[in-house]
Amino acid sequence: MTKLMNIDDFKKLQEESRRSIRMRTKTGTRIIVGMGTCGIAAGARQTLQAIVAELQQREIDAHVTTVGCIGMCASEPLVDIEQADGGRITYGQVKPDMIPRLIEEHLIHGRVV
Repeated sequence: MTKLMNIDDFKKLQEESRRSIRMRTKTGTRIIVGMGTCGIAAGARQTLQAIVAELQQREIDAHVTTVGCIGMCASEPLVDIEQADGGRITYGQVKPDMIPRLIEEHLIHGRVV
């Protein structure tokens, strides 16, 4: 983290943070992947990589983030999709080969898989 030397440094950091928050809320789509040790052991890292690759390929602007253990270890890898106009949907046992269909159905067509 950059050391803040004066008030101007703080104001610059503050504006960058606000810009980042606006960008994330503007897209309205947030994808959350459980990356606790249980999730990683079940393949969450590969699932996360597949999500990022699919979003890039389709040029979809979504905020992808990770969280620790959610407590449903038997259902890992867990992926939550949260959209501004809808609720938060949790998908369990999501493997990388499922990502194209998940993105197509949920993000593009608005249908829960």
